[in-house]
Amino acid sequence: MSTTAPTTAQSVWLVAEREIGSKLRSKPFVISSAILLLIALAGVVWGGFAAASPPKTSVAVTSETAALVKGIDVLKVTEARDADAAVALVRKGTVEAALVPDPGADGPFSAKIVAKESAPSELVAVLSVSPHVEVLEKNPQNAVLRYLVAIGFGVVFLMAASMFGGTIAQSVVEEKQTRVVEILISAIPVRALLAGKVIGNTILAMAQIVALVAIASIGLGITGQAEVLSGLGGPLVWFAVFFLFGFILLASLFAAAGAMVSRQEDIGSTTTPLTMLILAPYILVIIFNGNPVVMGVLSYIPFSAPVAMPLRIYLADAQWWEPLLSLAILVATCVAAILVGARIYRNSLLRMGARVKLSEALSA
Repeated sequence: MSTTAPTTAQSVWLVAEREIGSKLRSKPFVISSAILLLIALAGVVWGGFAAASPPKTSVAVTSETAALVKGIDVLKVTEARDADAAVALVRKGTVEAALVPDPGADGPFSAKIVAKESAPSELVAVLSVSPHVEVLEKNPQNAVLRYLVAIGFGVVFLMAASMFGGTIAQSVVEEKQTRVVEILISAIPVRALLAGKVIGNTILAMAQIVALVAIASIGLGITGQAEVLSGLGGPLVWFAVFFLFGFILLASLFAAAGAMVSRQEDIGSTTTPLTMLILAPYILVIIFNGNPVVMGVLSYIPFSAPVAMPLRIYLADAQWWEPLLSLAILVATCVAAILVGARIYRNSLLRMGARVKLSEALSA
């Protein structure tokens, strides 16, 4: 009785199923994923409540100055019996500042702020007279929210790419050490083995992204941040699309990096440059999230585009065609990375002993 060899597509799916099954049976993977989701939920809920209920500045007043800050929500007012008692509360650290009468002041405002080290900016702002401001192009996202969104996109991409990329490289080395890879490639093509590894881990990574998006939506809904949620809808979809191709790019390179070594102890020598390619754009996006020029450049670099471009879309800084152009560059780079990674993987997979040099892996 003859058996029919599986097709390339069947081989790819068999390897992908093997990758998914091994991860889901791994307790460390399941526990780390659960912890990541719980941290994300706690962060979203805490951020939502913090945004809805910002901390108030504590101020001591007297009967003469109480009317000046009456009804101001950003202040927590404590009325003292006189100016000396109000200043004493400042010295003790009970309040941040005191608003007391100033008999020697010229003009209609006859009160002064007494602070221990520096006057609270919130109190100074509500007591200052500011001119009317007209904004021609309104942007509802404030600096704090922009910073939090940048961190959110960056952390998700960084953790997913690092965690899954590292496990792909470790899996390849483990198969080389145990000689399992020799059995596998005797039954299926090398390119099917690589494609299955990449597809299996991509499915798991995308499942985490979907779960994180669902958690963010639930958390923002619970905390009454409907406006933030509606503004994040489109950017989250674009982030998922960019993440998909960005992850495939990195997964291919991590698999190739793992094939270049034969021992677990040597993985760092080939994967560290890839880790830097992930970490450097993340840091740059966090630092320069308020700089349109730098963000514009980062949104077209394949390794930073999955974070920079969705952030620019959220901030309404990107033209309609820019995400499409950035995605096209990322897809083209992804295809090139797959071709290069497949060549390195194929030429290095059966070579044992010392680390394979990159030039040898490309030219063998």
